[in-house]
Amino acid sequence: MANYVISFRVPADYKPSADAPEQWKAWFGGLGESLVDVGRAVTEYASAGEVGGESRFVAYSVVNADSLEAALAIAEGSPVMSSGGGVEVGPQLMV
Repeated sequence: MANYVISFRVPADYKPSADAPEQWKAWFGGLGESLVDVGRAVTEYASAGEVGGESRFVAYSVVNADSLEAALAIAEGSPVMSSGGGVEVGPQLMV
């Protein structure tokens, strides 16, 4: 098992719904021991180069999973997916 960082991205014009905090609480609560670090929301950002077109980075979390595919399956269940957003997942380098 390894740790994987999930980058949550939303459409550039995204506005959270009133029930978004409850959706996230429920999703995080369902992750159980897979959740290593709930992470943080990002309120401002800057970018350089190609970073995903018309989407923006809004948060990250860290999960523990058996493989990259398993971590992606966890991330695909997140509320960001129902907002028209997406996720990027990658292994966390342990130094």
